[in-house]
Amino acid sequence: MLGLGLLISWYAVRDIKFDVLINDLASINLWWLLVAVGCILLYFGLEAVVTHMLVASSTPDFSFRDALRVPLVEQLFNGITPFSSGGQPAQVVVLLQSGVDGGRATSALLMKFVVYQAMIVLNFIVSLVIGFNYLVDKVHTLAIFVVFGFLIHLVVIVGLLMVMYWHSFTKKLVNVCIKPLRWFVTAEKFSQWQITINQKIDTFYYESVRIGHQWKLMLKVFVVTFFQLFFYYLIPYFIMRSLGYSQANVVMVTSLDVLIFLVISMFPIPGGAGGAEYSFEMLFRSYITSSSKLAVAMILWRILTYYLGLILGTVALVMRPSRRLQQQKEP
Repeated sequence: MLGLGLLISWYAVRDIKFDVLINDLASINLWWLLVAVGCILLYFGLEAVVTHMLVASSTPDFSFRDALRVPLVEQLFNGITPFSSGGQPAQVVVLLQSGVDGGRATSALLMKFVVYQAMIVLNFIVSLVIGFNYLVDKVHTLAIFVVFGFLIHLVVIVGLLMVMYWHSFTKKLVNVCIKPLRWFVTAEKFSQWQITINQKIDTFYYESVRIGHQWKLMLKVFVVTFFQLFFYYLIPYFIMRSLGYSQANVVMVTSLDVLIFLVISMFPIPGGAGGAEYSFEMLFRSYITSSSKLAVAMILWRILTYYLGLILGTVALVMRPSRRLQQQKEP
């Protein structure tokens, strides 16, 4: 993915004179760029806060250090798998490493994911009102992807809520899906697996209901998630400020980034590579008139919102869980 990113970046600047590109890079306002860096770090940090709140409600000894590993590892596996499909299983593994019960870990992460998806849908509705006419006027083809992406996120939320609260259906579906395993293991082993899986589903269901009924906790999660996404959506605005575009409309720029977020989810290539860069250039070329600065803005945006997550996620992946929880797991 890093190699593909370098190739895409080269393609974006291939027709730009080298001295013009160097001049634009040298003229960047580092203070505004640092604000953009701060936004993405706050994005990671606030997701860790949400994870810690949800998991610590059932596992009081769960540390914030271990919670911080979760969103970073998620960024890594989201970034290297198609449709970001690897992020959720990776988070479960990280929590299991930290001594959290599998059912409780899954229910907490699923609740976090439902809130996250709900906030994306709400943000999209607001952004649609603000920026959809601009989107249709400038690049009407992307408008189709945006609407389709919204429908996918909406279906995901409905499906997750069914899994969380339609307990009997979930157990029946899982038991049907694992039946082929009987062909590869003994009847005794299969029976043990079935009992264990059903116990985990029960734990998952009861934990989901328990967390869902803690309205104060859920209100805090919604508020923190709102600010988490808010800081993420502000990143293009501060990048534009760092390039000297002080007259940029913060509301419109933020709304366009919300729409880009949905477009990226439509591309099966890990990280939305190619689609993300194309969407950014199409939507922001009216604001950033210089082709050189537009390419620089796009590259900086991808470094902060994608490649930084890969690097930090790799570091988090090799970190050990806190020693206290490791000792608790030992017999």
